[in-house]
Amino acid sequence: MTNYYDLLGVPRDATDDVIRERFRILARDSHPDRVRDAEEKKAAEGRFQLLTEAVNVLTNPARRKAHDFDLDKGREQAAMHDPAAVAKVYLAKGVKAYKEADFPQAVAMFELSVHHHNKDPKALHYLALACLRVPGSARKGADAVEAALKLDPHNAQYHREAGKLYLQVGLKAKAERHFEESLKWNPDDTEVRKNLTELKGPAEQKGLLGGLFGRKG
Repeated sequence: MTNYYDLLGVPRDATDDVIRERFRILARDSHPDRVRDAEEKKAAEGRFQLLTEAVNVLTNPARRKAHDFDLDKGREQAAMHDPAAVAKVYLAKGVKAYKEADFPQAVAMFELSVHHHNKDPKALHYLALACLRVPGSARKGADAVEAALKLDPHNAQYHREAGKLYLQVGLKAKAERHFEESLKWNPDDTEVRKNLTELKGPAEQKGLLGGLFGRKG
């Protein structure tokens, strides 16, 4: 369907005065009487009729409300055929559930988001974060954050969460590797340093950091 707001070049909240003024400008510039060529005149007449219909609809409250309803319905139907758009809807629902501390629901929503569009590292990361808060979901979270890292391999935060998830399932070597990788990209992360200290011991970690970042002096 034709979006009359776009046709007139006005926003959805435009007042009647703004709509009428915009119509006057467009109608003046594209009036059929300004065209001599027969084919061009026919096209101009069609456009002028459409502009007239647009201004009549948008300045009539009942017809404008119906037009808005049809536009919104069309967007919803289009979104259902766009996996990325559907994924964003589930992502938003997952964020809401996470903020409300409903972590099982957050996991479910983030999983649906990833199911519809698995190329968004943020959605995969959010799924991993939620899995950290749900007992028995660490392996699922680790798989999610590994997928996120394939899309964004230098993200220190993703490596940090991967390390935490692998700690939960007892894979200390993998956890250590991800913590070390996290520090490469964010050496000031005190949480990661603390986790490495607990895994390796203070002396061993000191040697590791010296190797990663060089010695001073």
